[in-house]
Amino acid sequence: MFKFCSLYSGSSGNSLLIESTNTKILVDAGQSSKKIEDALLSLGVDPCKLNAILVTHEHSDHVQGLGTFSKKYNIPVYANKKTWDAMPEQSEKILDINKKYYYPSENFEIGDLKIHPFRIPHDATDPCGFNMFFGNKKISIATDIGHVTSDVIHSLEDSHFILLESNYDPNVLKCSKYPYLLKMRILGPNGHLANEDAGKVVSYLLKSGLKQVMLGHLSKENNFPELAYKTVVDELIQNKYDENSININIANRLSPSQVIDLDA
Repeated sequence: MFKFCSLYSGSSGNSLLIESTNTKILVDAGQSSKKIEDALLSLGVDPCKLNAILVTHEHSDHVQGLGTFSKKYNIPVYANKKTWDAMPEQSEKILDINKKYYYPSENFEIGDLKIHPFRIPHDATDPCGFNMFFGNKKISIATDIGHVTSDVIHSLEDSHFILLESNYDPNVLKCSKYPYLLKMRILGPNGHLANEDAGKVVSYLLKSGLKQVMLGHLSKENNFPELAYKTVVDELIQNKYDENSININIANRLSPSQVIDLDA
């Protein structure tokens, strides 16, 4: 068994569930502890059975409920050193025995999952995405990406499923009520990934066997699910790919999304 579900996705909070035969892991805990608990229970997952929480970076929409949730259910938390140092408010809530470290680009294991963290360009202290391996299948998590580097692309190659950021449409962002400096942050090399760029990434990765993608971290103000989907499909068609050659889903902002079963 190898399953993925986005519990929450977007600037209001992010939390993801990956489940293998013997292991259950959350990536990020960016909603309240209660909301994360409710989402898990709605999927039939007992929070007490979680083996770990992995942290991509310290921004509040990724760690809002981290300390409380870890403390309540006695769950180990894995983050790199710079990220631990950058979130003291969350760190002080977590038992010392549950503070674990990973090192970017160094593989580690939790239960029967093999995990490879890789650095991403974002305006956080030391942000990372993750590859997760179970059997011969690979899931990748790649959001909060200001631009796509060769290292990011290399890390995503050979994935069977990806949660990929598709944060904004430039024309919608241009006309939004966001202040100028915030717009420049989003558009910058350490900001977020546009729909068109997400489409280019998906088109490229089809060559290495990508079968399913979920577009995530969509901006509420600067994007629309239908627009993100259409832009990615248009990129596929422009690159002469059949849009039916890949299953494209959109992560919900405020509720669990479709469960992706890699064994189905």
